[in-house]
Amino acid sequence: MEKRYLADQIRYQRMNTDELRKSYLLENLFNSGLLDLVYSDLDRAIIGSAVPTDNELHLTGSKKIAADYFAQRREIGILNIGNTGIITVDGNKYTIEKLDGLYVGRGAKEIIFNSENKDNPAYFYILSYPAHTEYPIVHVKIKDAEAVNLGSKAESNERTIYKYIHPAGIKSCQLVMGFTVLTEGSVWNTMPAHTHERRTEVYMYFNLDEDSALFHFMGTPAETRHIVMKNRQAVLSPSWSIHSAAGTKNYTFIWGMGGENQDFGDMDHISIHDI
Repeated sequence: MEKRYLADQIRYQRMNTDELRKSYLLENLFNSGLLDLVYSDLDRAIIGSAVPTDNELHLTGSKKIAADYFAQRREIGILNIGNTGIITVDGNKYTIEKLDGLYVGRGAKEIIFNSENKDNPAYFYILSYPAHTEYPIVHVKIKDAEAVNLGSKAESNERTIYKYIHPAGIKSCQLVMGFTVLTEGSVWNTMPAHTHERRTEVYMYFNLDEDSALFHFMGTPAETRHIVMKNRQAVLSPSWSIHSAAGTKNYTFIWGMGGENQDFGDMDHISIHDI
């Protein structure tokens, strides 16, 4: 498990491109046959991926999180962006299709990832935050999610937000999670931008082909920076930072938040004139 310590809103202004990427960008996810995890000091989030092929992959405790098992003091959101997979939690098996989600509450002791077909594996994205109580395991499909349509073709930001883990959906301690799909011809997300001082956020962008790129905008409104991203990469967004993006074509991204307020609408909106 890699440890990641983020720069604050003063230090990031002096960082060059490589330093920004090493601090905020998670490039090395979704490696075949591996379970990869990054521990961040950003609300103590753990971000990771599991791509099971020949062998099953176990999400376990470790000395780095001082836990006998991974979910001893944590809750976990999992979303599959690959082919069909199976997640076994304490002996109970869940068949996870593409874009299915699974919430695993605090206290689950054994978590195992498998692919239905090792040659066409599942790509499990993992996001975890500390939890103070237990909530039940819930398997959710896209048809059961709350879907919100936003934007317009004229503004190049027509998109649908699918909410999985949130106060009106799957209950959790602090984790809020879902994904957003941009329609063909739309490239902008979350512009005009916002921040939310009461929680932090992680974005994981996917459905980008090899010849496409995405420009993730971060920083305070008066001191923005950008990070160029590719397919299946994630970026850490502190509470003080905007988190907007534009791609060379449309894309999809998983958003996940943790902090003291789960209200999706708790945002500090920023006028386009103030950026």
